[in-house]
Amino acid sequence: MELGLFIPQGWRHDLVGIPVTEQWDVMSSLATHADAGSTFSSIWVYDHFHTVPEPTTEATHEAWALMAAFAASTSRVALGQMCTCMAYRNPAYLAKVAATVDVISGGRALMGIGAGWYEHEWRAYGYGFPRAGERIEMLDEGVQIMRQMWSEGSATLDGKHYQVDGALCYPQPVQDGGIPLWIAGGGEKKTLRIAARYADYTNFDGSPEGFAHKSAVLAEHCRDLGRDMDEITRSANYNVVIAETEQGVEDQLAWLADRYRAALPERADAMAADLRDQPLVGTPEQIVEKLTELERLGMTYAITYFPGVAWDRSPLELFEREVVPNLTA
Repeated sequence: MELGLFIPQGWRHDLVGIPVTEQWDVMSSLATHADAGSTFSSIWVYDHFHTVPEPTTEATHEAWALMAAFAASTSRVALGQMCTCMAYRNPAYLAKVAATVDVISGGRALMGIGAGWYEHEWRAYGYGFPRAGERIEMLDEGVQIMRQMWSEGSATLDGKHYQVDGALCYPQPVQDGGIPLWIAGGGEKKTLRIAARYADYTNFDGSPEGFAHKSAVLAEHCRDLGRDMDEITRSANYNVVIAETEQGVEDQLAWLADRYRAALPERADAMAADLRDQPLVGTPEQIVEKLTELERLGMTYAITYFPGVAWDRSPLELFEREVVPNLTA
């Protein structure tokens, strides 16, 4: 199983209390930590403009600016976003940006891409908020444009939502075949069909039951399209709250609630409580058991998020010390 690590960027109120002038140092040092070790194959950020679960004036750093910064400040880990919203940037422009990041990084860029969902920031930035079917159509057309630009050097498409005519992409990405596409989302009729057609990686529901069901739907689309599903790596995202004991896990959740309370006093307890029943919340032994179960179901790439890691790295270090060696074994 491969592992990725989300770097806190503020979207989930995970930089609260850290001065803005120090936030890059926190993000950069965590990226360097992942880069220097052997646990994580990749580092990730979210592509959002406003904080969640509700917009506040706390910092949310922009995803692709961070991609360029991480490209220049790391040397080994792949660089991903989970996931870039197709409609936030023209896809031809986005393909060009990603190609430049790939060159800066020496061939380490990933393209996590999805249809988008956070209505508040769509409307706030003037993008409107098309119905879900239209957003998925935009995803499909955008992916076609990006694949053309990375494989052929230019793209032409007269689509319903995007029109490009000879859009050039030079320099080309360093990676042979272009930048790997992680198509995120579990929509069963359309999104997973787009993934079956184009994706190198998928990213959807990480619970055992949900993962198994979405995998079965993906397999059906692959059969319809004549695609070998084994060509697609299936990934999922996981919040990790870990401690040596179950009481320690409860203490971690209470500590997180205190951190959130500085920005969202009325929602802090609920935000921490929402984590309690998620798959990778528990002791090292419990987390190893759950990841082993998920791997048997075909989940071979777990992207991990440690909610408090900007303030305290000890849970991350415990995971590296007590969970990872048992997964390898």
